[in-house]
Amino acid sequence: MLRCWRQMRIRGGLLVVAAAVVGLAPLQAQQEYAAKILIEMGQVSVLKDSVPQALIVGDPTLGVVRVKQIIQTGPNSYAKFQVPDGSTFEVFENSQVTFRDNYPSWSDLLNVLIGRVKVFIDHSKGPNPKNVTTPTAVVSVRGTVFNVVVEDAEGTTFITVDEGLVQVRNTTAPGPEPQLKAGDSIRIYRGQPLAQMGIDRGGLLRAAIKAAEQAVYQAVYGQKGGGGLGIPSSGTGPQADKCKTANTCTGTTTAPAPPAAPTAPTAPSAPSTTGH
Repeated sequence: MLRCWRQMRIRGGLLVVAAAVVGLAPLQAQQEYAAKILIEMGQVSVLKDSVPQALIVGDPTLGVVRVKQIIQTGPNSYAKFQVPDGSTFEVFENSQVTFRDNYPSWSDLLNVLIGRVKVFIDHSKGPNPKNVTTPTAVVSVRGTVFNVVVEDAEGTTFITVDEGLVQVRNTTAPGPEPQLKAGDSIRIYRGQPLAQMGIDRGGLLRAAIKAAEQAVYQAVYGQKGGGGLGIPSSGTGPQADKCKTANTCTGTTTAPAPPAAPTAPTAPSAPSTTGH
C-alpha cells in the first residue's frame, strides 16, 4: 500500500512538471518572436489593456515588444526596433502598429493601423520573406528596404521602396498585384483595384517623405544622412545601418523635435467607380 502511494506521488509530481513545461513553451516561443527597442525619442509605448506603457531602451522587460502588442508613438516621436533574425523596423510619429498580429506565423511582421513605418529586412543568411499589412494592403517583401504609410481612417496606404523588390496586393478589391522596385511608389485606396492606380516613379510625395525622414534622423542621430554615424540608409548593403552592427546609437535621445516636414502635395482623388 505504501509503495503504491509513493508511486502515485511520483506520477503526480511528474505531471506537475510536465504541465509547467507545456505552459512555459508558448511563453518561450513568444519571447523568441519579440522585438527589442534600440532607440527612442519622444513618446513611445505599447498598449496593455488599452493603457499606454512606456518602452525603455535596455530594460529586459520594458524594452521588449511581444507578439500582438500595439506600438504607439506620439507627436515628434520615433523608435527603432530589432527582431531576432536581424531585421529592423522604425516607427515614426503619430503611429499605431501591431507587432506580429498573426502569430505564430513567422512571416507576418507588422500590421500598420495608422501612421508610418520603415522596414529593413535582413537577408544576409538567405531568403527572408516577410509581410507587412494595413487595413487595405498586403506588402510582401523579399529582402528589401521600404516605407508604408497609412494615411487615414479609411486605410489609404502609400508604399514606397528604397531598395529591393516588394509585391503589393489590395485586400479590399480584386486585381493585379504589381511589383515595386527601388524608387517606385503606389497609393492604395479602399475598394479601388490596383489596375486603376499607376506606379509612381520618383514622385513628389516620395521626395517629401524622404525629406521628413532626414529631419527625423538629424534630430535622433545628430547629423544628416549619407554615411553618417549609424544613420539608417539601407538594410544589408554596403551602406547598411551601422546601429545594427556597431551599436553606436542605441539608447534614448533627448534631441529637439525634428523640424516640420515639407508639406506633401495633395494626393490625387481616387478614381470614381460609378458610371456616368
